[in-house]
Amino acid sequence: MSDLFDQMTPPDLMPEIPVAEEDPKLKEISELSKQGYAFLKENNIDKAIDSFNKILIIDDNNNYALVGLGDSERKQRHFTEATEYYNKCLRYHPGNNYALFGLADCYKAMNQYHKAIEIWERYLVHDDKNITVLTRVADAYRKIRDFKKSKNLYLQVLDVEEDNAYALIGLGHLHYDFKEYRDALYYWTKMYDSGNGSIDIRVLTSIGNCYRKLKTFDKGVHFFSLALDMEPNNFYALFGMADCYRGLNQHSKSIIYWNRILENDPGNKVILTRAGDACRNMGDFDAATRYYQKALDIEFDIYAVLGLALISKAQGNFEEAISSLSKLIQGDPKNYRLYMDLADCYVKNGQKKQAIESLQSFQRYGIRCQILNDYLDNLLQER
Repeated sequence: MSDLFDQMTPPDLMPEIPVAEEDPKLKEISELSKQGYAFLKENNIDKAIDSFNKILIIDDNNNYALVGLGDSERKQRHFTEATEYYNKCLRYHPGNNYALFGLADCYKAMNQYHKAIEIWERYLVHDDKNITVLTRVADAYRKIRDFKKSKNLYLQVLDVEEDNAYALIGLGHLHYDFKEYRDALYYWTKMYDSGNGSIDIRVLTSIGNCYRKLKTFDKGVHFFSLALDMEPNNFYALFGMADCYRGLNQHSKSIIYWNRILENDPGNKVILTRAGDACRNMGDFDAATRYYQKALDIEFDIYAVLGLALISKAQGNFEEAISSLSKLIQGDPKNYRLYMDLADCYVKNGQKKQAIESLQSFQRYGIRCQILNDYLDNLLQER
């Protein structure tokens, strides 16, 4: 799960418009600014842009108008255009926090995380306690895999606000990305415990995925089941349930959930091969063959070919299985599992010498694999 769900977006910062009662020109700018930001809040982008452009007729470098136009473009995901407005504002008003905030958000949206961090840190010089910005900077550091800086900033947020959802979610993702599943579970469970009955489904699937990665599949089933109660066709919950039952060797249950995914996405090659594996493990080779073949009808898939080879092996068609596995090894020569299955086919076919040679050919790559080495040692001792 690089991200099973993106970090929730904290609310944008909206500038406070000063009231100017004396100067008619300033009063008009103030009223147009209020109108423009009100339209933005209502998502009425065209009217917002019209209001901000009217300000520029009066004052062509007005900071409220330039930031407002930047925000208008950003809301439409026109990030390049938005950066032009923010940068123009910063040329005339270098310390404008709202322009800095919007500019950094655009860079983040364009995956230019280093630029985003640079701008947000400029913002924090003026406002180093802003939780919204701190979580965004922490998230950007997470994206560039700077674990230490990201974690420190998220924890800084929690020092200010103990149950801040964005920081807890970010810390969960951060530890998950670095395969620290128990720590990820700690932060996501805090989100779950503080949910008060209104927990986000993405928190449930994230907790489920931690348990799945930790191979405590029964606990994973519990949380994926809660997620499916909320959203019966949620892909991540269905996948998690199927994979947990696979881990529990309850293939008759896993196939139910693989098939539920296929009802909505019949051309999903990965799920077709997983469904094939489930049927093969249940001994239903005809159904397994149909799933594997459907996957191969989409495009070549190593797992579908491997599945068919394992069916041939299980049915005693060793020559056919050996031929398929040998071709797979040519395409994936460092996959030890292929050599293990190939050697097993040779042994069952009465060709122990070829089995030993196939395992020794893998060892020449210098890849340490204890299970393969042990198998080879056993074969050599039996000679």
